[in-house]
Amino acid sequence: MAEQPARQAPKVHEGQVLRTEWITPHMVRVVLGGEGLAAVRAGEFTDHYVKVLFTPEGVTYPEPFDMDRIRAEFPRDQWPANRTYTVRAWDPAALELTIDFVVHGDEGLAGPWAARAKPGETVRLLGPGGLYAPDPAADWHLLVGDESALPAIAASLERVPAGAVVHAFVEISGPEEEQKITTPDGVGITWLHRGSRPVGEALTAAVRALDFPPGDVLAFVHGEAGFVKELRRHLRLERGIPRERLSISGYWRIGQTDEAWRAVKREWNEQVEKEQEQAPGQRPAA
Repeated sequence: MAEQPARQAPKVHEGQVLRTEWITPHMVRVVLGGEGLAAVRAGEFTDHYVKVLFTPEGVTYPEPFDMDRIRAEFPRDQWPANRTYTVRAWDPAALELTIDFVVHGDEGLAGPWAARAKPGETVRLLGPGGLYAPDPAADWHLLVGDESALPAIAASLERVPAGAVVHAFVEISGPEEEQKITTPDGVGITWLHRGSRPVGEALTAAVRALDFPPGDVLAFVHGEAGFVKELRRHLRLERGIPRERLSISGYWRIGQTDEAWRAVKREWNEQVEKEQEQAPGQRPAA
């Protein structure tokens, strides 16, 4: 058997914090820039995402930063941790990449960092990846998500063609978390205030109650895995939307750390899809 080539680490982009802005009480916008972002290729999709790298406390890496060298010379627990975030905006001319971070006090890794980020700080990231963008050929668009999906939904609303029929639902904790999103045709978001209800309950109810317009729909549904699973079933089996017209996945899961969820996410999605493909009683959309 031929020897397999060694797995190479993905390219790391290196930028600097240019500025930060609190856009709501629990969301901070961080704008990165610098020549180290020149090789970033984004813009094709509205759900572009990057993996932001965080160095464990007390660990110093040799310069220049090299993931292959780090993996070879450092124990696994000293490798950079990473968190996945949507690219809210990318300006290739100015080399400015914008990421919105949800912040809940000192909870988590990326949120607390973003809350205290200062201009000039170096930020390393991998990517971007991405798969979804509004299809101009669709008869209408359905956009659904919680705070974690808001950057992608906002970017998508800014991209939909003028005159497009759009139903966009975003669940947030309360009215103070609403954002002003500028869209080409004045299409806005239906904000659902969670209050004390479980995450996703309001979203699920809103989609179930929606009088679906006729024609081909392209749907984007992302956020907490529990409600995503329920809406996947509803859209696939009860509304009869073909799999290829759905961008749907759990960005996170209640009760699991980011690392734990990423470890099982692919298997979880595959199992959910399998269960729903085998479920009885599927009926086509009216």
